[in-house]
Amino acid sequence: MDHASILARLEATIAERAKADPQASYVAKLHAKGLGKIAQKLGEEAVETVIAALTESEAELVGEAADLMFHLMVLLGAKGVAFDTVLAELERREGTSGIAEKASRTED
Repeated sequence: MDHASILARLEATIAERAKADPQASYVAKLHAKGLGKIAQKLGEEAVETVIAALTESEAELVGEAADLMFHLMVLLGAKGVAFDTVLAELERREGTSGIAEKASRTED
């Protein structure tokens, strides 16, 4: 199973549905409510994922993690950030200690 192609197809579906009628598409409905609502939904899904990790079954965690990734992709799409850009950043960080990577960031 090619997981990268699943993500690419999902990204394309999200982009297509963002232009749809908000009465017919959840993604379009989120877009119609604005970036703040999309960000709020992502935050809610992140909290639900944490709760599932701490108190629920593996199946519940997997479901919440899928919801979290979906909403992250909706947010990235709303901001015009391709998922490949995120994957490229992960690739850039590959093999680097998380502590070293964080230390390399400049404080604003």
